[in-house]
Amino acid sequence: MRTLLRYTLWASLSLTLLRGALAGEIRVLPVGQLPKDARLEPLKDQNGYFPFTPPESKEAWAKRAEQVRRQILVAAGLWPMPEKTPLNPVVHGKVDREGYTVEKVYFESYPGHFVTGSLYRPKDRGGKLPVVLAPYGHWANGRFSDFGADEIRWELVRGAERFEVGGRYILQALCVQLARMGCVVFQYDMVGVADSKQVPHTPKWQPAHDTLDFWGFASPQAEARLQTNFGLQTYNSIRALDFVCGLPDVDAGRIGMTGGSGGGTQTFICCAIDPRPAVAFPAVMVSTAMQGGCNCENAPYLRIGTGNVEIAALFAPKPLGMTAANDWTKEMQTKGFPELKRHYKLLGAENNVMLKPLLHFGHNYNYVSRAAIYSWFNKHLKLGLKDPIVEEDYKPLTIPELSVWDDAHPAPPGDYAHQQAFLRDLAASTQKQIDALTPKDEASLKEYRRIVAGAMEVMIGRGMPRDAEIDTDLNLLAEQDIGALTLSKFLLQLPEKHEALPVFGLNLKDEAKWNKRVAIWVDPQGKQSLFTKEGKPTPGVQKLLDAGYMVLAADLFGLGEFTRDGKPLAKAPLVNGHIEFTFGYNPSTFVQRVRDLLTLLAFARGKDLGADRVDMIGLNGAGHWVAAARAIAGDKIGRAAIDTGGFRFANIAAFDNPDFLPGGAKYDDLPGMIALSAPHALWLAGEGDTLPPIVAAAYKAAGRPAKIDLFSGKAAEIENAAVEWLLK
Repeated sequence: MRTLLRYTLWASLSLTLLRGALAGEIRVLPVGQLPKDARLEPLKDQNGYFPFTPPESKEAWAKRAEQVRRQILVAAGLWPMPEKTPLNPVVHGKVDREGYTVEKVYFESYPGHFVTGSLYRPKDRGGKLPVVLAPYGHWANGRFSDFGADEIRWELVRGAERFEVGGRYILQALCVQLARMGCVVFQYDMVGVADSKQVPHTPKWQPAHDTLDFWGFASPQAEARLQTNFGLQTYNSIRALDFVCGLPDVDAGRIGMTGGSGGGTQTFICCAIDPRPAVAFPAVMVSTAMQGGCNCENAPYLRIGTGNVEIAALFAPKPLGMTAANDWTKEMQTKGFPELKRHYKLLGAENNVMLKPLLHFGHNYNYVSRAAIYSWFNKHLKLGLKDPIVEEDYKPLTIPELSVWDDAHPAPPGDYAHQQAFLRDLAASTQKQIDALTPKDEASLKEYRRIVAGAMEVMIGRGMPRDAEIDTDLNLLAEQDIGALTLSKFLLQLPEKHEALPVFGLNLKDEAKWNKRVAIWVDPQGKQSLFTKEGKPTPGVQKLLDAGYMVLAADLFGLGEFTRDGKPLAKAPLVNGHIEFTFGYNPSTFVQRVRDLLTLLAFARGKDLGADRVDMIGLNGAGHWVAAARAIAGDKIGRAAIDTGGFRFANIAAFDNPDFLPGGAKYDDLPGMIALSAPHALWLAGEGDTLPPIVAAAYKAAGRPAKIDLFSGKAAEIENAAVEWLLK
């Protein structure tokens, strides 16, 4: 291939012999051998290792922080942030206790969806008071938790608790003590726990009840729009901040947030994306080990390339306190916390991060842990109390005293039909936001790109690799003379990522006829699609070769030599059937294929080939891969020819479909990806005789409507028409 790799390893075959081989299959690797590619290994899950590498400079951190923060927002379905609707809060049922009061609260985070909780206030305090948001983890029955007298007696003996009541009702104990210290405290329910019963905490997909128009949580339709329990719970936290900031007795400049276990997850997630909390204390959760064992702590994209320690680091330089126990956090002293200390030191706030290791206790939210929280908030919320602060005994509230629902305030409906109606309305409001972004001029096109391309960058997860990241396996490089052509076979590698891509290249043997252009041919049959069954280049490929192009084709992940039988992967693997644990830690098969195209593109444009122009053509069910690659690569692809075949992510009904893409339907679906091609040259088939409106709008806003060609002819004519357009 024009000494394209600067190496020569010739293996000449006659055209007759080549045709004989192609009648079966030409391979890069020996028969039966798969590429040595990390993506063929078992999928990662929440129990992996998630180290944090502190940045080398403030500037590097600012860039990285923006990326991770956007990744969280996309994962939570909060990019763009939903338009905030009226909370319509109801506060009732005040209970008077010694030094504090407790009231029942519910409000609407979304129209028709209620956040429920308890509002603790100190008595006889004037002026604006600090406020603490207190989400909780997976303690049985949440705010209503009672661990029973027998179990707590052992906790008293072990020194884990000071009073029986405090040990039995740990969540109330935290709020009571903080209120007695002078804080307003709002403890709100996890989704599906205590008074929050409209949506189950771990919803189950009910395929028989789901359609393209109506669906519940944990379904392909919901995940294609990034509608998850994690996202709902995270948005509830943001609206809880809105609620407390609206209270007349609250100092919005002194907001603390703390929770243990899953409540710790809610704490560091909310504090990572909302600037209002000033002090945080996620207890027994932040670590480089297990990242969260519930679907409410996981979502697609959330921890791909990052983890809880780095997410917690987004709070820096504000005060961050943590505890560790004899659980998954037990190694935090040596793995994670030293890196957080260096990170805070870089930002000039080394004393604003603290870890209290309590490894003689199991996973807990006990008095000893709570005492560390009291001290941290006393210092950083400037409560002015003398340390140590000792938790006092109190009279717990009963479930009727805590529950927000009663005859005068009946609980809202919460069946599967409610889920369907809620998610349909949420999808409609999200689409209204996206529709409002439809570009009309250069400025609005820039904003559309900020949102939609910003989401795409998160979903694909990386751009074109650098030259230095790309290598080829010399032992497999071979060039075969086939008449006037040369066929090159090689393995394209990204050594640092342990990825390997089997590639074919075709070009005219006479190197002087190369026009310095490369066409990347993309097809579900992989590199084999360059040839007919008779072993000849397809008519379209031959036409490109005759015009002086080099043509590259690869077996993208899950195609060709990536499978034992050479057939395209029929079903993508899942982590024990769990969607959030699969796509929260692993890129989808669709994403892997787009990344492979970006690798191939970088190679064609890089030092080994140095092409002046690289075009990409996606046919026969590969157009959406090319559309996504173009959305990421922009003008690095000269011309893009895309046959969509009418594909839409919203029509995929199974998680293990290799083309399933979490969030794929949210941002104007495939037409939204294609719109990101503007203003670059684009040929489009598979959409009938009318451009998708968002595509037309984007090219018009870019001032280049003539740069897009719509083909509406017969399917048999698509290949020839696409190639003719490339050759214009």
